[in-house]
Amino acid sequence: MPFLRAFVRTARMIRHTGVLAAGLPPDEEVLLDAPDERLAPALVAAGGGEYGPAAKVLAHTREAAEWENRDRYVRRLAAFAASRTEWFDAWQDASPHDPDLLLVKAELAVDRAFGSPARAELLREVGPLIVAAAEAEPGDPVPWRVALDHARGTNAPHTDFEDVWAQAVRRSPHHYGCHVAALRYLSAAWYGSHAECFDFAERAAQDALPGSLLHALPARAAFAYLTARSPQGVPRARLDAAADLAIELSRTYGAADPWPAEVRNLVVCVLIELERWPDALEQLRLLGPYATSFPWDRLAEDPLDRFLELRDGVRLEVAATLPLRGGPARPGAH
Repeated sequence: MPFLRAFVRTARMIRHTGVLAAGLPPDEEVLLDAPDERLAPALVAAGGGEYGPAAKVLAHTREAAEWENRDRYVRRLAAFAASRTEWFDAWQDASPHDPDLLLVKAELAVDRAFGSPARAELLREVGPLIVAAAEAEPGDPVPWRVALDHARGTNAPHTDFEDVWAQAVRRSPHHYGCHVAALRYLSAAWYGSHAECFDFAERAAQDALPGSLLHALPARAAFAYLTARSPQGVPRARLDAAADLAIELSRTYGAADPWPAEVRNLVVCVLIELERWPDALEQLRLLGPYATSFPWDRLAEDPLDRFLELRDGVRLEVAATLPLRGGPARPGAH
């Protein structure tokens, strides 16, 4: 009987896997961390040593209070400055007190410190840079997201963390980046627990507006739990509820929309861990060509290769459940 079951499973995979590729872009068309139409020209210019477009796009996010975009752009520009410094050095020379420059500078310093064995010592030296960025634009929550990361890296006590968190939410109560930074501090991998992490994420999601990325916060808590393989028990129902909430959020956006790409990559990963193969395939179809480093870089050194490998695995698992003489199941069916 085990041999027969294995034979039937293989036959189902052979029959249905090709059909299930419908709606999925070919491997060679999948993009990792593709910038949007505003950031892409700034990165191209920075690659040529010009800082002007980067300064302009960040100034726009500040003036328009586009805090989520600002947070994303600051992270990407800081990561780019870590490997290509010419444009950033020129920006510092030309406008050393530019609030946008100060923010990228603080993010870059925190990122570098986290990559060093002397993390805590280096981060303590970074504190004044974060203060300067926060004072340069008092209404901006993004420096306080950087401060939350700083608090995590310096082993700050909960009282200090709560003070920084209060400053962050005072400026933007539903800022996704700040919530993610707080969630990481509260995780079992750092200074909290899985229960504390889930409680925080679920409260934030409950208070969030429709369409807010905060509805994916419990899925981040689920990912942290599932990948930690911790003995602390989290009921399966709680994990499924987190995934369902993120699926509902994903369905509010159009297919192949780059804005929710990281959330969709996250929920695919969680659904794979939960072995909810049809739901994972539906999200892969909605995702289109937009792969993101997170969460796959937490699982492998090559995030794109890992994404493509697991995408193929999802198709095989769905195909193995279909009847030999039937068609593919409705996408998203349990």
